[in-house]
Amino acid sequence: MERYVDVGDGTRLWVEESGRPDGSALLLVMGANACALTWPEDLVARLGTRHRVVRYDHRDTGRSTWAFERRPYAVAQLARDAVAVLDGLGIDRAHVVGMSMGGTLVQLLLLDHPDRLRSATVFATSALVGAEADDAPPQFSSIDPPLLRLWEHLGDVRDRADEIAFRVLHWRILNGDQVPFDTEEFRRLEERVVAHTGRHDHPAAHARADRSGLARGAELGTITTPTLVIEAPADPINPPPSAARIAEAIPGAHLVSIPGMGHALGAPILGPLGEAILAHTVRVDATRP
Repeated sequence: MERYVDVGDGTRLWVEESGRPDGSALLLVMGANACALTWPEDLVARLGTRHRVVRYDHRDTGRSTWAFERRPYAVAQLARDAVAVLDGLGIDRAHVVGMSMGGTLVQLLLLDHPDRLRSATVFATSALVGAEADDAPPQFSSIDPPLLRLWEHLGDVRDRADEIAFRVLHWRILNGDQVPFDTEEFRRLEERVVAHTGRHDHPAAHARADRSGLARGAELGTITTPTLVIEAPADPINPPPSAARIAEAIPGAHLVSIPGMGHALGAPILGPLGEAILAHTVRVDATRP
C-alpha cells in the first residue's frame, strides 16, 4: 500500500507498507541520496514474513518533495522525518533498521526518541563520534580514493543512460571485492529507481546538507534500546572497526559480522542480512510483547 505523509514545511514523503498487517512495525531508513526502492525487494519480502514493513523516500529522493535548493536543511531533519512517518501511519513504536546515513539517523532516534523504538539495527555506518558541523568525519580518511574521486562528480549533469551507468559504477565500488558483483542486478535496480522517481538527475542534496548536531557520540552510552550492529567487513566507506566502535559505545549492543558484505545490498548478502535482522527483532518481540 502506498501513500504520502505530510511532514510540515511543505514537504511530503512517499511511503509504502507491505508484509504482515498484524506484525510488529519495522521501519527501513535508507542511506544518503537513495530512495526507498534501494531496499531490495527480496529483503523487504523476507522481513515482511514477520513484520509490517514500512519504507519511504527521504526528502529530495524518489517521489518525495524535492526542494533542497529552496529550503536547505540539516541531516538531523531527516531523523525527524522518520518520526513523522511513524506519526503519519499511527505507529507508536517500531523496530528501526538503518543503512549508511540511515544508521546515523537511527542513532539520533535512539537518543531523541527512544520511546518510539522497539529495537534498532544499524549497518554500513559509523558512530556519531567526530561528526563535526564543518568538517568531514575522520573516517573519510579511510575511504578508497577511487570512491572519493567518483563522489566529486555525484551531482554532474548526465543523460539518463550515462546517469544509470554512473550509478552502477558507484555500486560496483561500494560492493567491495569479497563477494561477486552482478552488473545487471544493479542496472535493473537503478532503472526501477529512475522509473519510480520519474527523473534521472541527481541533486546530491544529502551530501550538501548541514551536518551540525551530529557530534553526539558521548551520549550513545545512555541508550537502553536493544540494538544490533551489523559489521560489513568489505565496506569501503565504513570499514572495520567502525561497527565495533558503535557496539562498544552502546550498552548491551550485539555485534554480528556478515562475511564479504560491503556497502551494497547485492543478492549474495541478502539472506544472511535478513536472518540477522529477524533474529534480533523476533527476540525483542518475544521478550517485549
